[in-house]
Amino acid sequence: MTTGMNESAMQAAEKLFRAIENGDVDAIREIYSPMVKIWHNTDGLIQTLEQNLATLKWVIANIKNIKYTEVRRQPTPNGFVQQHMLRGSFRGKEIALPACIIADVEGGRITRLDEYLDSAHTAVFVSR
Repeated sequence: MTTGMNESAMQAAEKLFRAIENGDVDAIREIYSPMVKIWHNTDGLIQTLEQNLATLKWVIANIKNIKYTEVRRQPTPNGFVQQHMLRGSFRGKEIALPACIIADVEGGRITRLDEYLDSAHTAVFVSR
């Protein structure tokens, strides 16, 4: 793993999570490769770029004051891994969702992102 790859992956991670916190879907689109694959352990399905942006638009519209806390991020040979708590307010109730993200980055853009969530914590969103 080269230092340049390290820096590029870590910058992509920083940009992605700041864009989500800021509700900037256009910035998120630029961070992802056009052919990105997004997988979630909760359903085992792979989302396309457009499908994931639709999900993130819902998240941004429905979870107020999104903030990532307790962030632990490390470079990997192909990208980065990040553990965090996603905090915010959903329908007036404070939420704290632990997650782990494993991402591949090429040319400064995320090409694959695997997201591991505890389904017990995501149950609050099922009624959406």
